[in-house]
Parts: sequence; structure tokens; C-alpha cells
Amino acid sequence: MTSPDKDMLTIALPKGKLFQPAADRLARFGYTAEGLSENSRKLVIVNETKKIQFIITKPMDLPTYVEYGAADIGIIGKDVLLEESKDVYELLDMKFGLCRLMLAVPAALRREKLSDYAHLRVATKYPRVAEQFFLNNGIQMEIIKLNGSIELAPMVGLAEMIVDIVETGRTLKENHLLEVAHLHRATARFIANRVSFKMKFERIHQMVEELRTLQEEESQS
Repeated sequence: MTSPDKDMLTIALPKGKLFQPAADRLARFGYTAEGLSENSRKLVIVNETKKIQFIITKPMDLPTYVEYGAADIGIIGKDVLLEESKDVYELLDMKFGLCRLMLAVPAALRREKLSDYAHLRVATKYPRVAEQFFLNNGIQMEIIKLNGSIELAPMVGLAEMIVDIVETGRTLKENHLLEVAHLHRATARFIANRVSFKMKFERIHQMVEELRTLQEEESQS
């Protein structure tokens, strides 16, 4: 159960590939708790001495926890922030977890211009981002929202194209998909609830400065 202690700082961390690098960076400055693990069965992991507690959420849910104040701060990918469009402060680009949002098609369907793909079906777990991209380019598309295995959609005829997050491009190549347009670059971001940022400014500001200093040290090494 979440502590009612007003001095407690609640940190949201996302399940998946960003969890461990985020937790490791916070631990460098003492922001950790016994049993903190992506696979923990505890819903809230508390460090009473440090007056911090952690919640571990699905990535797409994390900005909602921060927006509504269930978490004071969180670390999440820019791709999720763009898609969820929540009212939070984005305080720091943490410079890890680099990936990109790309539009990809099967090699056999590659066309000369972006506009040549008009009116095709696009599968994605980023429908808001995809819709805005096509709107900005004056292209009408049918967008189909999926929650996983996006590369499967063209293989079984559900969609002709996909918009998905790409790290190395290996998965696309293995599924004979080609990148045809770049939507956004995405890295992990440090975000805060707007009220918490004011009420707990000193603690949150200190965390941001500590993480910023770590970045500078890493860039110089």
C-alpha cells in the first residue's frame, strides 16, 4: 500500500529494456530499495530510510501514473511520451535507450515516394504518432492498433506497412521489412508530476542535477 507520508518520493520505473539502466543510474546516488527488481511481486517497493518508494509499471501506463500524481517522477522512453501525450514535465533527456520510430514495408511493396503509400493499412502500437505523421505529410492511411508482434501484420495480410520502434533494425531485416521513413528519435526521459515538481522541488531538482552530472562524466570518459 502506498505510504501517506508527504515526505515520501514515489518513483515510477518501466518494465522492459529501460528498467535496469534506469535503476542502475538512480542507485549510483542512493535512490534504491531492497528487493527492487523488474520481476518483483511487490506492487510498491519502499526504502523508509531514504523516504523513497518505487512502483514498476507497463511502459504505456507510466506517464498516466505521473500525470495523476500516483508517482512523483518517472523514467520513460520519448516514444511513449509522444504517444500518450500526458500533461507532465519532461526534465531531462537521459541519453540511454536510443531507438527510433520508423515506417517500414515489405521489400516487395517498396515504392518511390512516401505519397505512393496513400490509403494502405498501417499496423502500429503508436496510432497517435502515426496518424500525426501521415497528417503532416498529407497522406490518408488506415491505422490498425496492435499491442505487440507488429512485424507479423504484413506477413499475414493484416496491414501492408508498420510503424514501430527500432533499435538495431535486426528484427526488420529478419522479417524482410525495409525502413522507408523516419518519424522520431527516442531516448529515455526523466519526467515529473507538475504539482510534485513544485511541492518537492528540492529533491527532484537534486536528482536531475545528479543525473546530469553523471551524463557529463560518462560523455568525457
